[in-house]
Amino acid sequence: MVGPALPSMAATEARAALALQAKADTLALRPGQPDTPIWSLGAATPNALRFRRGDALDVRLANDTTAPVALNWHGIDGVAAAEPLLAQAVLPPQGKQSLTIPLRHAGTFMCDLRLLGDGEGPPSAARALIVAENEPVAVDRDEMLLFEDWRLRPDGTAIAPGADPNGTAPVCTVNRQRTLDIPARLHERLRLRFINGFQRNVIAIKIENHDVQVMALDGQPSEPFPARNGALVIAPGGRVDAFIDANMAPAAVSSILLHDGTEARPIARLVGSREPPVRAAPLAAAPPLPSNGLPERLDLKSALRIDLPLSGPQAGWVPPSTFAASAAPAFKANPAFKAKAGRIVVLALSNPADKATVFHLHGHHFRLLDRLDDGWKPFWLDTLAVEPGQIQRIAFAADTAGRWLLEATAADWAAPRLLRWYAVE
Repeated sequence: MVGPALPSMAATEARAALALQAKADTLALRPGQPDTPIWSLGAATPNALRFRRGDALDVRLANDTTAPVALNWHGIDGVAAAEPLLAQAVLPPQGKQSLTIPLRHAGTFMCDLRLLGDGEGPPSAARALIVAENEPVAVDRDEMLLFEDWRLRPDGTAIAPGADPNGTAPVCTVNRQRTLDIPARLHERLRLRFINGFQRNVIAIKIENHDVQVMALDGQPSEPFPARNGALVIAPGGRVDAFIDANMAPAAVSSILLHDGTEARPIARLVGSREPPVRAAPLAAAPPLPSNGLPERLDLKSALRIDLPLSGPQAGWVPPSTFAASAAPAFKANPAFKAKAGRIVVLALSNPADKATVFHLHGHHFRLLDRLDDGWKPFWLDTLAVEPGQIQRIAFAADTAGRWLLEATAADWAAPRLLRWYAVE
């Protein structure tokens, strides 16, 4: 017997309002010590912003910080008007901005102020954005876990990414807390939305004593598959939706471990509820999540193929501050590549650096191609970590005209975020 499902919602093209405030805030990162100053978006609540597929989202942003900001979206495809630095101008202190974003896809997304945050001012927290499917999904509960990292000086202040972290101590949070307990009844099916809000680090998440079924990556449904060795590896800005069926006795504990590249540590816990089991036996294997309409296949034979090195000034990458300040026509007229609308694009992403580099594609999701370039993995991504000295090939359908950002950042706290852009005409 299937348990209660999330409510079915018809596509209504309803209008929804989202008021965001970039502001000074604090975070309790040292038990028994004063809170740490940070910047945040909106209210201090860690809860996700929840909407539904088909909504037209009226976004209003007020900048109550002392520095210019740019609102950066992770996973919102095909909305050229929302592109920071290309369509949305940098917002000065005390400025206000508004735009409308049609939420065409269901999934797990993220927004932040980090595009211009390197090396200056306090670090800023990210916000989760959840867009529910219109069709029912057979889960009993839907939980979001946003993981973030902070680097603290001895006096408790935090440094921004892009700054030298020497002399600082790392602190990790989940939903803006040092730890989190998630109660679970026996045989309860949970949809867990994991978001890597770390500034630079690739992380791995593992749930002890549970089978983890991956259902979506970077906000797009995938063919369901079990997490390799039970672990979810997530690049900065990446998101994974996973289903688990709780199998714990009352008061039993199952740790959720976070590995940040140096060590694994418990960051949250599933705690067995003393309430009766949800059902007598676990549910059958879950079907795929409803499709967002991305194409089943990509015709790689006629694709536009581009070699794109991910670092070095000779490759055309510049810091966001330089990108935003540049008004030179030669720069603005020099995209990394141009594609006709509807064309399939294959990018060969090469990483000549000695550290992994995280690549983020704006405007479209892509397929990760097999090594022999004769097929692709059964999921979509918008973010990918490329190992040192490696080449990864990705493919996407450039189906929406506009100007779109490309981001590349080495997996190192002190590394600068770098930008290029591409055009679809």
